[in-house]
Amino acid sequence: MTVQSMTGFARHTATFMSGADENAQTRISWEIRCVNGKGLDARFRIPNGFDDLELQLRTALGRVFARGSFQVSLTIEEPEAQTALVINEALLSKVMQTAQQLQNQYGLAPASVDAVLNLRGILEPPQTLSDDAGKAALKAVLLSSFDEALDALKLMRLQEGKRLSDLLGSHVDRIAELAVQARQDTSRSAEAIRERLAGQVALLLDAMNSNRSAAIVLDEQRLHMEAAFLATKADIQEELDRLDMHVAAAHKLLSDGGPAGRKLDFLSQEFNRETNTLCSKSNAASITAIGLELKAVVDQFREQVQNLE
Repeated sequence: MTVQSMTGFARHTATFMSGADENAQTRISWEIRCVNGKGLDARFRIPNGFDDLELQLRTALGRVFARGSFQVSLTIEEPEAQTALVINEALLSKVMQTAQQLQNQYGLAPASVDAVLNLRGILEPPQTLSDDAGKAALKAVLLSSFDEALDALKLMRLQEGKRLSDLLGSHVDRIAELAVQARQDTSRSAEAIRERLAGQVALLLDAMNSNRSAAIVLDEQRLHMEAAFLATKADIQEELDRLDMHVAAAHKLLSDGGPAGRKLDFLSQEFNRETNTLCSKSNAASITAIGLELKAVVDQFREQVQNLE
């Protein structure tokens, strides 16, 4: 299983035979668009008369996807022969007789064609799929074709997810490399720490010795102890160890697949926290440079994670 992207688009078409005539085919077209979302959210645009399908469509969507903001639209194109408007001849005849009678009796102007046609019931939509069996058959085709549209969208999201997984994996590898560089940096060697502390202590002692009027004389042994304590607080070993653990966890989530976006987003926050602490503890320019590059990589990682389901 691989991770899925939350962005995608799918279009699926199908046909429905509404009668014995092969030319009397109803054309069905689904379009599904998906972008990032904190949860599973869907909006449907469905023709009148099929609103009762929405609950079943939502259920089908939830079976396939865990996260994302979806826009689903359905278009139903009926055969031309079935889309022509029908004139209610009986009602039209009565209306025209009444209009003629009023014209003769009161001297009214003749009724215009527009006025007559705009009367309710004169023009009627075609009676397609009027029987329950025909409409039930069409709804079955609609649901089946929607499942196929979902499969097409899932395939696209998986393909995009594979590309994202490779990119995120490279970011995690880079984080691991930078952690190794920080761990092996010469500024963290015992000799380098001793030299740095000795230099700092010497500067303080020289400053105090040159100021004969100072009321307080620093205890050299105590000064060494305080310097050693500060050096211990500045040690980044714990941060590097936690970075290693987060790297292993991120690789496992990417390899396991499934809806891992939320967990990887949490890990990105942990990466960021350890990197910030590493930078704040740094007492060497080389470690600071590594920390700044870590921050850049972690930001890229977190930005891309937002696209995962």
